[in-house]
Amino acid sequence: MKYSFYPGCSMEATAQANLKSTEAVAHALDLQLEEIPDWNCCGATVASGVVGDFTQQVMTGRNLAIAEPKGQDVVTGCSSCYLSLARTNKRFKEDEHFKAMANEALAAGGYQYNGTLRVRQFLEVVISDVGFERITKRIKRSLKGLKVAGYVGCQTVRAIPYEFDDPEYPVMFDRLIESMGAEATAFPMRTRCCGSSHALAGTDIVVDSIHRLFDSAAQGGAQVIVTPCPMCQMNLDAYQQRVNQLRGTNFNMPILFFTQLMAIAFDLPTDAWALKYNIVSPYAALAPYGVR
Repeated sequence: MKYSFYPGCSMEATAQANLKSTEAVAHALDLQLEEIPDWNCCGATVASGVVGDFTQQVMTGRNLAIAEPKGQDVVTGCSSCYLSLARTNKRFKEDEHFKAMANEALAAGGYQYNGTLRVRQFLEVVISDVGFERITKRIKRSLKGLKVAGYVGCQTVRAIPYEFDDPEYPVMFDRLIESMGAEATAFPMRTRCCGSSHALAGTDIVVDSIHRLFDSAAQGGAQVIVTPCPMCQMNLDAYQQRVNQLRGTNFNMPILFFTQLMAIAFDLPTDAWALKYNIVSPYAALAPYGVR
């Protein structure tokens, strides 16, 4: 199966572990991710606050216009990119006035988008196009007994509600964790926001948000948190010690992308695990499974 792949800015910067493990897992599952040539930043969740919704969505539409001639589903591994791409795509499909105005702007660069594509997340592709049964058959390293909190985040299942899971009570991510042989722990705050980009302008907001998340995951007995979202992974990984300092806690919770856990369960080469990019070391939690 072939897809037009939109890596987005984070995968080439703070979320390189996401890119490396996603590419490796896709190859292992015979999913061909063909990178969209000359793609540009989608504006994610903050650009619209500076340049406005229309300009941000035209920026995003350029990527879709470049991808459209191939006719393949557009896939991204970033929840924020998915939010941006999927909502822009939906507007091109449903709002003829916006479509005409946006294409007038795109024409200045020689582009046009007709709204014919489908935008998807890599998580959804793995669940829907590959399926749990095939994933389980691919497992070569047992993760039995590993207690994992699946942190879905606030964008993955809410950008386009009911696209592939319930926006308030998602279950598919836990089923994916269990298809790898691990135990999905109780995590009532699995869809709560991590504070997103407030990490820069309002660190206290992020510290308060992720303190609640860590407390919820720890109460469920989690040893590891996994997420599909680069912003969630970065906030929980980078600000964990800040939470401990300010809240008097002692969390030491590794934060992995779900694709990193899949690369380990598939027993792919260690480069595909990309664990060197994790700030909170996962090695102690994963040592019983031969991860060193």
